[in-house]
Amino acid sequence: MSSCVTLRRAQINRKMRICSIDAKGELGRRVRDMGLIPGAEVTVVGKAPLKDPVALRLRDFTMTLRNSEADHIMVEPVEK
Repeated sequence: MSSCVTLRRAQINRKMRICSIDAKGELGRRVRDMGLIPGAEVTVVGKAPLKDPVALRLRDFTMTLRNSEADHIMVEPVEK
């Protein structure tokens, strides 16, 4: 059984690993160009008061994604 959830549902301040990305077309290309690829580790650092957008830390920079974009990215917790 897979423990992957959408990036939108990931807990704040927990390190996650990208399982898969199901975005196609322009969105899929843009997400991958930002460095969000399977195997990459990210940490959700915050969510706006209305839960959109999601702020995440990837390597040494912070980015935000709309929930509609984060729903296409599946992540799983990184074991300690």
